[in-house]
Amino acid sequence: MQFLKGFTSALCFIAAAGLITSCSKGGSSSSSSKSSVTGWNYNDKTQGGFNVVKPKDIKTAPGLVFVQGGTFTMGQTQEDIMSDWNNIPKRVTVNSFFIDRTEVANVHYREYLNWVENVFNDPQQYEKVVEGAKPDTLVWRSELAYNEPYVEYYFRHPSYNYYPVVGVTWRQAHDFCVWRTDRVNEKELIDKGYINKNNVKTEFNGGGQENFNTKSYLYGEYSPQPGKVATSKSNPLKDAQGRPRRNVKFDDGILFGDYRLPTEAEWEYAAYGTIAQNPQAKGKSAKRGEELLADKQMFPWKNEGYDNLRATTHASYQGAFLANFKRGNGDNMGVAGGLNDNAAIPAEITMYAPNGYGLFNMAGNVSEWVGDVYRPLSNLETDDFNPYRGNKFQVVDKSKGQGNLRDSLGRLRMVLESDSALKKRRNYQHAYALNYMDGDSLSTASYGYGLTTLISDKSRVIKGGSWNDRSYWLSPGTRRFLEEDQSSSTIGFRCAMTHFGASEGTSMKIKSGNGFPTRKQKR
Repeated sequence: MQFLKGFTSALCFIAAAGLITSCSKGGSSSSSSKSSVTGWNYNDKTQGGFNVVKPKDIKTAPGLVFVQGGTFTMGQTQEDIMSDWNNIPKRVTVNSFFIDRTEVANVHYREYLNWVENVFNDPQQYEKVVEGAKPDTLVWRSELAYNEPYVEYYFRHPSYNYYPVVGVTWRQAHDFCVWRTDRVNEKELIDKGYINKNNVKTEFNGGGQENFNTKSYLYGEYSPQPGKVATSKSNPLKDAQGRPRRNVKFDDGILFGDYRLPTEAEWEYAAYGTIAQNPQAKGKSAKRGEELLADKQMFPWKNEGYDNLRATTHASYQGAFLANFKRGNGDNMGVAGGLNDNAAIPAEITMYAPNGYGLFNMAGNVSEWVGDVYRPLSNLETDDFNPYRGNKFQVVDKSKGQGNLRDSLGRLRMVLESDSALKKRRNYQHAYALNYMDGDSLSTASYGYGLTTLISDKSRVIKGGSWNDRSYWLSPGTRRFLEEDQSSSTIGFRCAMTHFGASEGTSMKIKSGNGFPTRKQKR
């Protein structure tokens, strides 16, 4: 799956990394330095020097939580009181992935702006870049309300440091994910000694195009000053002649994958936290938990003491507000001396009870952008494994020649794959798939934006209720949409990342599939 503008554009890098991880953990080569198919040695300069990294735990990138995937019923869990008919239930499977423990906060986004303002500090060339990264604080304004203090202070005042950032468009959230990927990987390479830390000083001194970008680095279009380990004989990375290799490859197992917006299916699955509902195996000999899905949840918290109709037991949190939402007209936080959710506007990102995966505010506080393009019947149209609508399959633009593949921001220039190059493919024939089977020339559906509908290829799904929504929207199955270049005081976001390797977890002891003792079949 590839997202817009090089988001996961270097699919070959990720595929290679996934292949290495999978083979290392599942094949006989995991404990051997010799190929089981050719007999040639790995990591041996006298036999080609093919470098194979030993299997190791998959590190969780900063801020993320591992979500073990599985099957679930995506979509409606209660009466469709809005009569939208846009969340028809469908059984799907989501593979394991990582997602942010909390929503992205104001202080996190200001960290991003600080980087943008220092790296792209040439106003003649980059004024639009800097201004385009800033959130729209005017989303707080209303003709018939006094919200000017939030316009001035909500994003900047230290009191709101760890409140979710709002006024951010889908495009800005996407760009934040790209920036976060680059900063995390750059720090990893600095910490490992493959990049000199002085590169950071150069970047923050108006580096402009010359800033670290993961894809440009992997493609050989950006060459930072090497660190001590990169030029040392002790460098574990060698070329075919056994010399220290300065450039790190993705299959060396050092770099993290891409931060990105979660898909709608991933977000909804993570919101339910169903791992807490599934009875887990106990004891040393236990292999796995029960394969059980019962009592479909309406909200991210467990149905403890409640069967969706009536209270059955007195739970420890019975009567407490578990999310930040609007109880009714004019009731955003309750009565003085007895405030219910204790927040008139968004609350801090770690407030309220986390769900089964340890994720905060998957209902209420702010609604969140996800990666998908909105269509009313997406649940029926998409695949039942990792469903997603929004693919743009892209390749690196080589029209200007090698050594000139980056844009003014230092990122690889990407273009849609040519349909003529895809005509012999069977799995896809068109690179632009945002409107595939729903809005394209092959479908019977048409969307006259502004005339008969507000839906277009720029419409992106938002999930979860906000501080200003009624309880209906707190259910993870509900869905709404907004244009990707628009923002709101009720919409924020969190990032996700693809997980490579065995679905059950990140431990070396866990392998894909079910292993059994080796024995010969009886004749």
